[in-house]
Amino acid sequence: MQLVVARIGRAHGIKGEVTVEVRTDEPELRLAPGAVLATEPSATGPLTIATGRVHSGRLLLRFEGVQDRTGAEALRNTLLIAEVDPEEVPEDPEEFYDHQLIDLDVVTRDGTTVGRIAEISHLPYQDLLVVKRPDGSEVMIPFVGEIVPEIDLQEQRAVIDPPPGLLDESQAEIAAEREDS
Repeated sequence: MQLVVARIGRAHGIKGEVTVEVRTDEPELRLAPGAVLATEPSATGPLTIATGRVHSGRLLLRFEGVQDRTGAEALRNTLLIAEVDPEEVPEDPEEFYDHQLIDLDVVTRDGTTVGRIAEISHLPYQDLLVVKRPDGSEVMIPFVGEIVPEIDLQEQRAVIDPPPGLLDESQAEIAAEREDS
């Protein structure tokens, strides 16, 4: 099974390094020197990581055969894809691979059906569960512990505790209209 583990950003310096947007909870395993990764678009790869380092809080990688800024800039926006055993699970029980979450039923704490997870949207600061509702519409649910307190892979469901307005805009609370407690 293939998993997207990073997206290449801009070139850094003149020696072929690039910034990467990490999309894995295990970058030390998936993005280590020597790792060979498939790419999207596929014509760009496969790419072999030559070196990696952290600079000012960002991961910088250099790939074999990419020696200058021009070569690095040509890789911008390329997705890096790792081959993973489908039976493999993350070490941390609170972490999940996308393929484990896709198609899980989504219900509220009281058991109300919300829909089914159609995809995971990886944003820079948090992930979103894109949930297809029974009526065909979609709702995006921030994948944070306060809103998604339970993922039960055995029961194939995600339990959510949505704040007012997340599932039904008519229930949204406007800050200026809230009563002070």
